[in-house]
Amino acid sequence: MTPYLSFNRDQWSELRNSVPMTLSEADLIELQGINENLTLAEATEIYLPLSRLLNLYVEARQSRNSVLHRFLSNSQPAPPFVIGIAGSVAVGKSTTARLLEALLSRWESHPKVELITTDGFLHPNEELESRGIMRKKGFPESYDVKRLVQFVSDVKAGKRNVEAPVYSHLTYNITDEKKVVDRPDVLIIEGLNVLQGEMNSNRVFVSDFLDFSIYVDAETPQIKQWYIDRFMKFRQGAFTKPGSYFSHYTELSQQQAIDKASSIWDSINGINLESNILPTRERAQLILKKGSNHTVEQVLLRK
Repeated sequence: MTPYLSFNRDQWSELRNSVPMTLSEADLIELQGINENLTLAEATEIYLPLSRLLNLYVEARQSRNSVLHRFLSNSQPAPPFVIGIAGSVAVGKSTTARLLEALLSRWESHPKVELITTDGFLHPNEELESRGIMRKKGFPESYDVKRLVQFVSDVKAGKRNVEAPVYSHLTYNITDEKKVVDRPDVLIIEGLNVLQGEMNSNRVFVSDFLDFSIYVDAETPQIKQWYIDRFMKFRQGAFTKPGSYFSHYTELSQQQAIDKASSIWDSINGINLESNILPTRERAQLILKKGSNHTVEQVLLRK
């Protein structure tokens, strides 16, 4: 027995129900990650049905809020519908988040969609260094969970102009920038551990605020290979930019760089995946299972 309904690509694509594709191939190029090839077919067959499902969830929540407001005779703004997207480093969850943001913002009933990544709520490098956990960046203990939970709580409560810190992948640290979120219809939160929680705990987690949750999945050896491939592309691109935290990796030979990426995965990202991220997968209401070419081969939807 399983709590999920399982769909292959063809079965899931049929659930699109003639929803039109409003993005062009040029749009998809802007949305995809450095190591991905997001095709129009993938967006149409996988993400359009998903945007339709989420739209139905949002409309149902809006209808419920309308009933409640009539009953209470108040005119408070409806809280945003909060979507969490989790998964491993290099699995493509950021692309999924950006694509859903673009698609959901085109539905008339909820045009204001905001996307926040939990990277901004990592402790600054100086704090991680002082705690001796710099090599555990991305692990649950490397986040300012209290600040993250407060941010989501404030947005969910309908507060105006809530600020979120911004992370730079170039400098590998928190910046002085802030992203302002002002009463969106939909808030997407993307990050490694957004589905984290504990049974029988009095602590509050981000997962407590989610109205819908998605886990982007693939076999671990495949994700490791994607991580290495991405590392090698960064080595030719982002790592060469002035101010890059990882500029020293450009001095490695091709094989040395591959070995280094593999070592980083084995000693950090792979451990985090197996110990902290993968155990949250079954918390998700929907799982996108990817194959070797980054395309989704199976969709699991909680009954």
